[in-house]
Amino acid sequence: MIRFRRASAAPIGRVYAVGDVHGRLDLFGRLMTIVKRDHAARLPVATRIVLLGDIVDRGPDSAAMVRGCMQLTASTDRFVVLKGNHEAMMVEALTGNLTVYGHWLGFGGRETLLSWGVDWSVAHGPATPENLRIAAETVGAEALAWLAALPLHHQHENHLFVHAGIRPGVPLRKQSAEDLLWITDDFLKSDQPHGMTVVHGHSIHEAGPVIRPNRIGIDTGAYRTGRLTALGVENGETWTLNTTPAPQPVPAGDVAAFEAYYQQGLARAAGRGRRVSASAGKA
Repeated sequence: MIRFRRASAAPIGRVYAVGDVHGRLDLFGRLMTIVKRDHAARLPVATRIVLLGDIVDRGPDSAAMVRGCMQLTASTDRFVVLKGNHEAMMVEALTGNLTVYGHWLGFGGRETLLSWGVDWSVAHGPATPENLRIAAETVGAEALAWLAALPLHHQHENHLFVHAGIRPGVPLRKQSAEDLLWITDDFLKSDQPHGMTVVHGHSIHEAGPVIRPNRIGIDTGAYRTGRLTALGVENGETWTLNTTPAPQPVPAGDVAAFEAYYQQGLARAAGRGRRVSASAGKA
């Protein structure tokens, strides 16, 4: 079972990277159950989970995703959330950029605002200063500050985890935030070695992960396909896990998986954790 501590007592030996969740809390809960089982079937090592960004927008449960991730990242260094272009746009919009706010609403922002309890007339209304103010106050300064401070990349062994990709030929320290969050073809079509394998989301490939010598893409369009993908990395070996698209409606019980997952993490971090009931089947 994956155990969380406030600070890692041992070097991280295994990483599970998770593709773009986009507000699909139900799929994230399912995937964590799959990850837990995979982790239990392997030799026990210190493990970290890295979300590749775009946890918000499009799907119905962005607020719950953000709140749960805020709890976990505060309790342990073994759960990392990277910034995606949707988080960047959300922060820019709700900190006062009215033009970006208007674009963001049609980019999945309406669903995000509704998940926070913003009135339908505001979420679906025009991009006015008053509607922006209401939306920002409802989401709250704490959540926006957390989203704004998310890291842009994470490295483990010879793998670089980032939301969109990198600019080929540019050292990591000189990469621009815009490229790390938004790059597409210049990165995707490049065969140039990057000095490490880049693990990324952002560019949807519904048929499954894209595995190339220089990169691995794991955005499988979860919000519209029902397939959320994770990549395991350990000692140079990689493997993929994913949810199987399921007919709607999604069983309500799966929604509890994320809450059980982060509550377990908080309990472990506090030194008073109990194993989640096996009968619940949650991670």
